[in-house]
Amino acid sequence: MSQAAAWPDVIRDFERVDAAVVEQAARFPSSILADVAGRRGALHGRIAPLSPGMRFAGPALTVEVRPGDNLMIHAAMAIAKPGDVILVDGKGDLSSALMGEIMSQQCAAIGVAAVVIDGAVRDSEAIRELGLPMYAAGLNPNGPTKFVPGRLNHPICIGGVTVYPGDLVVGDADGVTVVERAKAAAMLPLAEEKVAAETKRIADIKSRKALRPGWLDAALRAAGVLKEGETL
Repeated sequence: MSQAAAWPDVIRDFERVDAAVVEQAARFPSSILADVAGRRGALHGRIAPLSPGMRFAGPALTVEVRPGDNLMIHAAMAIAKPGDVILVDGKGDLSSALMGEIMSQQCAAIGVAAVVIDGAVRDSEAIRELGLPMYAAGLNPNGPTKFVPGRLNHPICIGGVTVYPGDLVVGDADGVTVVERAKAAAMLPLAEEKVAAETKRIADIKSRKALRPGWLDAALRAAGVLKEGETL
């Protein structure tokens, strides 16, 4: 029997990204973390916040469901710990909502940091008023079924990104970025440097000290747009 076959469908315990790393990562935009992680880890843009003011950071609790069925999301909520981010591979199905106001209220009461669903949700006005960070691929008033088995805390693919339980997840108005748990701490000083560089670049633009990036001519030469020694 393979190791994968031996794993239970529901894995209750897993190693989460360190809480201190989560606290520091929460200071950075999702775009900065995606950049320093190699311009990877950002979920497809179809998965967006219900309100642009929503933002979060936390460890991933991963859920795999069959399209239109939310049984395993209820199971995830039963084992979630405060600060967890519930990530649901809903297969991108928008034919029915996988969560609504009641489940969102339960998540808020548990202390779940956010919910990210590659699928639809409903009761969007109530969720916005509640303030629970909810990211979804769309809206649909249809309700789900609750009888199809799935898996908890297995690797999932959501929005084109592979996510393992315990990975760092950060979301804001731009979307959601996932950073591998083992690499998350190493990304923090890189993110600090990136923010400092971008802050200086913006200041130089505003002061008219540098109205175009210093790397532009070299990049154009490398691309064959400019000849060697030629500048714009």
